[in-house]
Amino acid sequence: MTGTILSAISCKNQPAQPQRGASAIPVSVIEVVTKDITGHQSFPVNIEGKINNEVRAKISGYIKEVYVDEGQHVTKGQPLFRLETDVQSQNAQAASAGIRAAEATITAARASVQSAQVEVDKLIPLVEKNIISPVQLETAKANLARAEGQLEQAKASKVQAEANLSGIRANIDFATVRSPITGVIGSINFREGSLVGPSDPMPITMVSETSEVYAYFSMNEAEYLDFLNNTSGKTVKDKLNNLPLVDLKLANGQIFNEKGKIQTVTGLIDAQTGSIKFRAIFKNPAGLLSSGNSGFVLIPKSYKDALVIPESATYEQQGIVYAYTVKADTVFNTPVEVEDRINRLALIKSGLKKGDIIAAKGIGKLRNGVPIQPIPTQLDSIVNAVKPIM
Repeated sequence: MTGTILSAISCKNQPAQPQRGASAIPVSVIEVVTKDITGHQSFPVNIEGKINNEVRAKISGYIKEVYVDEGQHVTKGQPLFRLETDVQSQNAQAASAGIRAAEATITAARASVQSAQVEVDKLIPLVEKNIISPVQLETAKANLARAEGQLEQAKASKVQAEANLSGIRANIDFATVRSPITGVIGSINFREGSLVGPSDPMPITMVSETSEVYAYFSMNEAEYLDFLNNTSGKTVKDKLNNLPLVDLKLANGQIFNEKGKIQTVTGLIDAQTGSIKFRAIFKNPAGLLSSGNSGFVLIPKSYKDALVIPESATYEQQGIVYAYTVKADTVFNTPVEVEDRINRLALIKSGLKKGDIIAAKGIGKLRNGVPIQPIPTQLDSIVNAVKPIM
């Protein structure tokens, strides 16, 4: 490449005259080349468990015991809290007594029915023989019907008493607050002695199923239109399926060790924010991610045969980006249009072409038309010498 660059520099026709009185300074120069390069679009995300269930008490009561701690893994149906049940226990005893009383009433009512039935059976043949008046039989039958009605009432009373006891026992069972799903306990908002109930605005805690997590992020309208235009597929679903797997950059700058997949996009643009929401899913087998985490989703963006120069070879002045091209051992500031910046490389959309020679290092001391002593340099050595600022 050294020979190519020197040849390109020396063979330019009609070289520009260096500034009068200026002395040539040594400057590293490179040849503009093309590369296949992949960068990323970055969007801030909010992490949520795949399932997030609020834990609430089904009855009102004071918390007597807390069986779990924040961050603990629990299984579906596992007891989490126990509420005070003294009143329910007393009510259960009263309901049980009511059932026993109803059973005693039923026994007495059955005896009355049997006695009334015997009386009716005794009077029927006497009436048939005209020994007694039919009025006596009708009176006996009335007494039997009344006894049978009292028996039915006693049975209904027992059913009601049993229902009361069943409801009280259910409340006693509800006093043990159980996990609705298998997952991880979030913040515990109420502790021992707190009065809780089903109408509380704040749940006792939250259980999140985080073996997989959702990462929610938004694109503005322009970014969304670019996504539709630049992603292959006839429908939005096809386009989502054609998207590559994405990375998750955590709040500490590390890349999460599992790739994610963008699954869905809402069908409406938020009128207030002008953005549309996407959802990506990430497997979380080690439980490193929790509901409430933040970070950035990184969507790969590939360029084929892109013109690339070191970012350090560009500078901006009054909103215009420039690079110094080299002709006849002289530098000239040349406006360029930067399409993207990836890994300390500037991807040039216009202003330069493959094979152009540019100043690659120390451009802060250069001015338009300054003569230089070109030092042919490799692109990678310039880029790798620049340490990223963390």
